[in-house]
This record gives sequence, C-alpha cells and structure tokens, in this order.
Amino acid sequence: MFMMWIYLYLVLFLLDGVVFCWGLSFSALAGPAAHSWVDCVRASDLCNQNSQCSSRYRVMRQCLVGRERDTMLASKECQDALEVLLVSPLYDCRCKRGMKKELQCLQSYWSIHMGLTEGGEFYETSPYEPVMPVRHPDALRLASIISGMHTVTPKANNCSKSGKTCNPCLDAAKACNLNNTCKKLRSTYINTCNKGDPCNRKRCHKALRQFLDRVSTNFSHQLLFCPCQDLGCAERRRQTIVPSCSFEDKVKPNCLELRKTCCHEPLCRSRLADFHMNCMVTQHTISSCPNEDNYQACLSSYAGLIGTDMTPNYLDGNDTNWIVAPWCTCKGSGNQQEQCESFMRDFTENSCLRNAIQAFGYGTDSLFHKDEPVPSIPSTQPGRETTANTSEPPYNRSQVQPEVEDKGKPLLEPSSGYHGLTRPKGPAEDGSLRPCAHPQNKLIPKEEVLLTTISQKMALHGPLM
Repeated sequence: MFMMWIYLYLVLFLLDGVVFCWGLSFSALAGPAAHSWVDCVRASDLCNQNSQCSSRYRVMRQCLVGRERDTMLASKECQDALEVLLVSPLYDCRCKRGMKKELQCLQSYWSIHMGLTEGGEFYETSPYEPVMPVRHPDALRLASIISGMHTVTPKANNCSKSGKTCNPCLDAAKACNLNNTCKKLRSTYINTCNKGDPCNRKRCHKALRQFLDRVSTNFSHQLLFCPCQDLGCAERRRQTIVPSCSFEDKVKPNCLELRKTCCHEPLCRSRLADFHMNCMVTQHTISSCPNEDNYQACLSSYAGLIGTDMTPNYLDGNDTNWIVAPWCTCKGSGNQQEQCESFMRDFTENSCLRNAIQAFGYGTDSLFHKDEPVPSIPSTQPGRETTANTSEPPYNRSQVQPEVEDKGKPLLEPSSGYHGLTRPKGPAEDGSLRPCAHPQNKLIPKEEVLLTTISQKMALHGPLM
C-alpha cells in the first residue's frame, strides 16, 4: 500500500511538470499582456507545436467522427489521447462570442469536451469567456422590485405629455436608426428575413447573429428587452426578430428533438450551454441568477441564442404576463415528457431570466453599458414614428390579440446540484435521451480524470515494487 502511494505521488509530480512546461511555453509565445483565458484557436496552434500533443489531438478528432463515436471514445486509444490533452492548453481554452474564427474556436473546444460529457449531465459548461458581474449600488431596491413588494414604473415609460402612453420599443428603434452600424445591420436582417415566401431561414439567422454580435448592446438590448405597458408596444417587441421567418414554422418540432438538432451543431450547442450557465436559477442571490446577480451575462446569453436553431422569442404580444421560449412543443415526448417539460421550464419559468429582463426595464441597464451612449430622443406615442426609416414590416395594431388568461405557474424553485443551480426535474437514470451528451463520460475536474486513469492502470498492472 505504501509503495502504491509513492507511485501515485511520482506520477502526479511528473504530470505537474508537464503542465508547468506547457504553461511556460504558452507564456513565452503569448507575451506578458496575455489574457487569463487563451482562445481555443490559439490553444490548438500551441498543441500542434508539441509533437506529443499534436499526435494525440489528431487521434481525438478521429474519435469524434462517425456514428460509432461513443464506442470509439471508450477505446483505449481515445482514452489515452484524452489523458494527454487534459494537461494541454486545449483543456482550459475559451472562445469569444462573435470572434473572427468563432466556429473554428468552438470546434477545437468540443474536440475535447465532447469526450468528457456524460449522459446524466443535461447541462454543459459554456465554451465562452465569462461576462464579469457588475454589482449594483441599488441592489436592495432591485430586491424589492423583484419580490413584488412595490410597483415601479419602467424608466422608458416616462412620457413628456401626461396621460399619454409611451412606446419604448419604438424609441429603441429610432435610437438604433441614429447609429450607422445599428441602422445598417438592422435593415439588413429585416430585409433578409422578409425576402421570399417562404423565406431563407439560414440567411435570416445569419443576419440576426451578425446584428447581435456586432451592434453594441446599448442598442440591441433596448430592442429586445424594452419595457412595455400596452399591447402595441409588446407586439412591436415580439416582432423585433421578424418571427415569421426566424422563429415560427408550419409545424412545431418536439423540444428534445430540437435540442438534439441544436447539439449536433457546434455554434448552437455552445450558445445553449452558455444560456444554461448564465441563466440557470440559483437560490444564493437576490435575482436568482448565478455569479453574483450577473444580469448582463444572462441577457447576453439569451440574445446569443437568437439566430440559431434554438432561437427563443416572446410567445405573444402580452405586455404583463409575457413568456419567452423556443418554437417547440412537448407533445409526442412519450416517456420523456417530464424531461421535455423540464427543458421548457428553463425558458418559460426561468426566474433569473425574467428578473434580468425586469431589472433592465427598471433602469439598471445603464450600469451595464458604458461603451457607447444611446442618442437622446423624445418619447414617441405608438404609431407615430417619423424621421429615420426603420425598414420594418408594417405593423397593424388591430391584429394584436390579448393573451389567454395566465395560468399563474410558479417560478422555478432552487435545488441542489450543479453548484447550487436548478437541475431538470426529470428522471436521471432512466436511459432517456441526452442529446448533448455521450454515455459513460462524465464532465469532471481534470485532477479526478487523471486519478481515475491512474487507478485503472494500477488495477491492471499493480504498483511498482
């Protein structure tokens, strides 16, 4: 037994030396001003400069190709390759949303992490660099707003003329038109999404992603999350992403099938993982959001889903009891009905997302955005937009129908697991579909992976004597 522990210590010491050497190599190449995160494109280049890492990286890519991927991943050759890559720069790399080589970066990230996920892990770690939290001086006031202790009028609804109802979503559109980048890219996606019958959804989604990735959140978030107090404003907000092309379809797919489709595409899979990481409900903060009430991270992650197969939107033009969700249904889920409904609750009953959107409308967005000022424009009454052309489809307020009576479903309750975040309320070990994961490969810390591998080898060969 004593010799076994000595053997284990020596192996870990050697692995630590490998990590240290790779760290020095990276620091020398990246320079003194390197970011704490290395992007996965750069990490891939660093790996290719090391013969051992490069050969194992090629093996790992082959392990993830084809229909027999799960069987391949369980093979000794693939596991040995993964063991080496766990101590390479690729393991801790991250990507930036909207970066020049985003898709290549995400493919490099998943080349390792797809081999570490397990069927029981419904949620995955985000491949994106985290958005740093912003602590608000009015946190106590926000707590009272969120808990419903008192009613506060959204800041954008303060009209210049008393007794007149404002349309902050219309004001957001006018502000966008006063910014050249916002106006150009907004007109592009509106024209693209309205072209053809039926429209080209892939082009529409691409144009939407370009708008959301390249336009300051000062403008894009005002369009997506503008606070409304009447049906006309709420319907304009719902129409922001041209839902007839980007969101709706003739048939609603099953939500788990839609999720499976999403998880087969690196970009959609990454955006969904990012949404779950940043909007998952937790009991440890005022707003129910993880990472110190990080509203901005949740809003940005939600916006990041727009333009993917998992595009969410407001389900109707209701101005009070609004609900957001992807275009899908849980009908036909069979014995996975509970799992499907749990997935849908991540959108429809997500108190973190709802509180983040609510807080945005109450004025805290000015604390998030400091990069570019929004032009000051007078509040406009609904239906009286003038000046700049928004290139929007015509809006007919008479078509707005009130939502059916709200069912008053409770918000998600916090639960244990996933670092205190809410897990889906479905069966964990019933053999049900886990579309983003692979069986028998759990997402666990690097040290535990190494210890497990060493223990398995010692069981086969015995300790050194």
